[in-house]
Amino acid sequence: MKEIGIVLNGVTGRMGRNQHLERSLVALANEGGIQVADGEFVVPKPVLVGRNPSKLAKIADDFGIEDWTTDLDEALSREDCPVYFDSQTTGLRVEAVKKAIAAGKHVYCEKPTALNTEDAVELYRLAKAAGVKQGVVQDKLWLPGLLKLRSLLENNVLGRILSVRGEFGYWVFDGETVPCQRPSWNYRKEDGGGIILDMFPHWRYVIDNLFGEIKSVDCTALTHIPVRWDEDGNRYDCTAEDAAYARFELANGIIVNFNSSWAVRVRRDDLLTIQVDGTGGSAVATLRDCLLQRAEDTPRPVWNPDVESPLDYFDDWEQVEGGAAFENAFKAQWRLFLKHVLLDEPFPLDLLEGAKGVQLAEKGMESWQQKATVEIPELVS
Repeated sequence: MKEIGIVLNGVTGRMGRNQHLERSLVALANEGGIQVADGEFVVPKPVLVGRNPSKLAKIADDFGIEDWTTDLDEALSREDCPVYFDSQTTGLRVEAVKKAIAAGKHVYCEKPTALNTEDAVELYRLAKAAGVKQGVVQDKLWLPGLLKLRSLLENNVLGRILSVRGEFGYWVFDGETVPCQRPSWNYRKEDGGGIILDMFPHWRYVIDNLFGEIKSVDCTALTHIPVRWDEDGNRYDCTAEDAAYARFELANGIIVNFNSSWAVRVRRDDLLTIQVDGTGGSAVATLRDCLLQRAEDTPRPVWNPDVESPLDYFDDWEQVEGGAAFENAFKAQWRLFLKHVLLDEPFPLDLLEGAKGVQLAEKGMESWQQKATVEIPELVS
């Protein structure tokens, strides 16, 4: 059995442990690995890296992994580990990825790839100059609901697209009486927190890949909950925004309105919903499902607030079938990246694509601060 060593840095975090280790690399290993030829498979072998030895030891024991270390430099020196993956907090990412590139490792990392566009572009240029393979996590492209929506768009079921409306978020408890379900650093600007930097990189690749290139952004953000309590029960002031309300104009004329909030209660189909309206019909995509209302099934409402509406606006929508079994979105992208490394198969989601996400976040903040629409220039690679 052949193996490919992967230095996995940041595995003690929720995303690193749950999505990247357990549901992706461990799951791929349990399936027998990545097929590289007839009857030939390569199994991922993670080397866990972090700053807390007791947490690392516990995670390693949970998954039967023998190899872990708090010494990143030592891990990067291993010849049997050609891949480096980073899911640390954003503020620690640039320095670690630079070390990995200098060590000749192929790099794959979470988004946002940096705290600012300049650093994000530099990572791309360094990796390109070093000749190493590179990639950034853009997991939502493999969500079942978005895959079904992509199929509708590619088959022109919705006709000419007019507008898109996205709603994301849920109520994040402040931690005083009910424990907060997100890390406290998310609400401190000085630690890389804020919903714009967290979510706009997602919206960049979703919009770019499904609807078209973003031309401009008009964004307003707020800190709705000014005080929270951290993991140790200590009260702290929130210095980062917890909600952002944005309007994106695309180069093809489509208007995308996207609300992102950690201070909203869910009265919609899912934590993320994306409604697409076109001349041939409309679709609503969630994390796993996609609903379609064709033009011929569209009801004809009449405005009359004095009587109960005879229409149920949740009728006349049909479930879009996927036609295939869907796997974990992170796992699906991990398979593609490892095939890129092992077989040189195409992988267009490189660090430049990651830099575009950071750029949108930066321009969104600029728009918020200037109270103005801000253009999104093309990134020069």
